[in-house]
Amino acid sequence: MPVPVPKTYKLFVGGKFPRSESGRSFQPRANTAINVARGSRKDLRDAVGAAHAGGKVWRGSSAYLRGQVLYRLAEMLESRRAAMVAELKLGGATAAAANKEVDLAISLATWYAGLCDKLQSLLGSQNAVQGPFFNFSTVEPTGVLGVLAPDAPALVGTLALALPLLAAGNSVIVLVSESAPFAGLALGEVCASSDVPGGAVNLLSGLRSELAPQFAAHRDIDGLLIAGKPDAALTTAAADNVKRVRYCDLTAADWGKADRLCSLAFVEPFVELKTLWHPVAQ
Repeated sequence: MPVPVPKTYKLFVGGKFPRSESGRSFQPRANTAINVARGSRKDLRDAVGAAHAGGKVWRGSSAYLRGQVLYRLAEMLESRRAAMVAELKLGGATAAAANKEVDLAISLATWYAGLCDKLQSLLGSQNAVQGPFFNFSTVEPTGVLGVLAPDAPALVGTLALALPLLAAGNSVIVLVSESAPFAGLALGEVCASSDVPGGAVNLLSGLRSELAPQFAAHRDIDGLLIAGKPDAALTTAAADNVKRVRYCDLTAADWGKADRLCSLAFVEPFVELKTLWHPVAQ
């Protein structure tokens, strides 16, 4: 009879699967029989370093290549459907709800994969200026961005906030669902087999009350996309280091709608426009 091999839920940092440096674990509310690595402030610092290193590779890749990588991520989600459904069921989802969420996750990955090489056309521009010059505004990523995912939906909530940032060339550090982190952490296995550069995507689990203030206060995180209602304490902490912060306060119904989650509104706040001037030959 085969020996059972229970899964160890670890972090995903720099393309690797470390346990928390603190050695701590916690039992998520959705399934208190499972121990999950409890990320610490040091784990966040490690993730920021990895995101800066991996971000150089990710933003240096062509928009077409980034789209191909995200499409590969969609392919791997499809091929790992049964495993992802099982992760969602561990968090309390029914089989039908879990399959529906995986379907939506794949749709999101496919949509944002197709968006990568269209951002310059959609957000960039040729500007009318006075004088003999061509003037162009081109889209550039902001840098290293933090994501505080919602408790539910665990998989779609993580991807819906991380994918638009990745499509623009940013690297991300995601604090996955606290109550049901299983599917969010399992995305590390998907990323590791999807040609995503190590460090471009980093996944942490732990207590939001402990880690969210650290995300906001960290001076090497350039922006935050936060699921939930505006939080004055986080906004104040982020303002101290001039961090860009956006909140995504969606209803439970909206989290299940592709047309609500596939939007440039999630991308535009986290890109910069670089303006180029070029003289016109007379």
